[in-house]
Amino acid sequence: MPSPPLLSRLVRPDTLTLPLLRTGGLAALLGLLGFLVSIAGSWRPSYWGDEAASVMSAERSLPGLFRLLDNVDAVHGAYYLLLHVWIDLFGSSELATRGLSALFVGAATAGTFVLARTLFTARVDVLAALVFALLPRVTYMGSEARSAAVATAVVVWLTVLLVHLVRSRPVDAGTRFALWAGYAGLLALGIYFFLYVLLLVPVLALAALLLTPREGDVRVSMRAWAIATGAALALAAPVITASLDQRDQIAFIGRRPPIPVLTAAVHQWFSNAPLAVLAWGLILLAVVMVFFVGGRRATPANTKAALGVMLAWMIVPSAALLIGTHLVTPMYSLRYLSICTPAVAIAIAVGIACLRPRWPQVAALGLITALMLPTYLEQRSEFGKNYGSDLRQAAEVVRNGAQSGDAVVFDESVRPSRKPRLALRLYPDAFAGLQDVTLAVPFDTTNDLWDVVLPLEQVTDRLTETDRVWVLQNQGSGENSRGDNIRTLQQLGFTVTESTMLNRTQIIEMTR
Repeated sequence: MPSPPLLSRLVRPDTLTLPLLRTGGLAALLGLLGFLVSIAGSWRPSYWGDEAASVMSAERSLPGLFRLLDNVDAVHGAYYLLLHVWIDLFGSSELATRGLSALFVGAATAGTFVLARTLFTARVDVLAALVFALLPRVTYMGSEARSAAVATAVVVWLTVLLVHLVRSRPVDAGTRFALWAGYAGLLALGIYFFLYVLLLVPVLALAALLLTPREGDVRVSMRAWAIATGAALALAAPVITASLDQRDQIAFIGRRPPIPVLTAAVHQWFSNAPLAVLAWGLILLAVVMVFFVGGRRATPANTKAALGVMLAWMIVPSAALLIGTHLVTPMYSLRYLSICTPAVAIAIAVGIACLRPRWPQVAALGLITALMLPTYLEQRSEFGKNYGSDLRQAAEVVRNGAQSGDAVVFDESVRPSRKPRLALRLYPDAFAGLQDVTLAVPFDTTNDLWDVVLPLEQVTDRLTETDRVWVLQNQGSGENSRGDNIRTLQQLGFTVTESTMLNRTQIIEMTR
């Protein structure tokens, strides 16, 4: 008996969700692999500014955290609360806080496998999970103390639940109500973890429309989906309203040069041009084979529907942010589209599965691994975080040279997320016993993210009891160029004893 056409083997013709018990072991194994890939070496780079906001917010008392969220960063409130509990249990080291993100990448890897197996076949599911775990955007978010990994895990399992709801055989009304209520709660939770999960609402609507297998059930599915989505938006209304009130906090995006579409196509998910070319080539192959090949190799409608949903998941949020940034208000950042990575991985996996015989599939996966490896190693290098952050290294220089009673002065001329002062807040042990000369109000007693400070020239009286000052400056900053702090200290009788230049931070020892 002849074997079925290639593309018909990409989808299960019965199209009912597979029982998770049949795939749970493999899903767990792939989830573990995703976790290990993300957590490996994640502790090597220093924290950077956005992670500082996460850690410093999560370390506040709960009343202090709620006061902060009432003023700023409400869109990150759910993540800060989760991280607050996590830090209480495991501490605030890079390994601990980034390990939380790696765990959620593991959950998202397992979810990507289950979703791909539900929509396609075993020929696609393992490939999708492996590609997902290897994507540079995924290995980045899995090694960063921010909410992207949490939101991505919620989104992929939300989609698994939706597919189950629209494809499963009828069950009693109470069970279906409970499942749709769970869908509403999970969608609301995703919005609390990352506001731009809202951009996936039309994609989820398309999934409910296209993936319902029986035509007569489409109206029922869409009505249930609309009610559940309305309930989710009502539950998420507080964070949506707060985000509108606090929208000025992302106004800095408008001061950046616009990101060209081709740049976004490379760096949004793939980070380097060779990998992007290969990935988009495989996605194009999937599109051609699924939508345009006819005859015996014609693709079943349910395969087209499944891949169409994945393409919409990739394109709709990206287009909305790019167009909105150009026409409405700044809203686009490369990192914001992390929530699309499961769909990217599945679309690539479909392209790989179209290759015949088996060895080109293995070669394609090996090439993806080889092309992502330089980016992966760079992400886990000593200065692998954004802007080459060296906060921990700067703290170590101070720890090794300073003595109790010394003073420390920080460059305050750069934006808060790049200030060397963050080294003190993230690695406080290195600054134990030192006098923070310009501090006016500690961050954790304010309703804002950062410390309130005074100009050095206004607090020179605080230096009367010390003969050594450590000055931390950003290379190329306004303060570094003008030398105001150095000049003020020289007028007080201090002279430069030693200067150490790290990746972007200069540490100057001055004695009197």
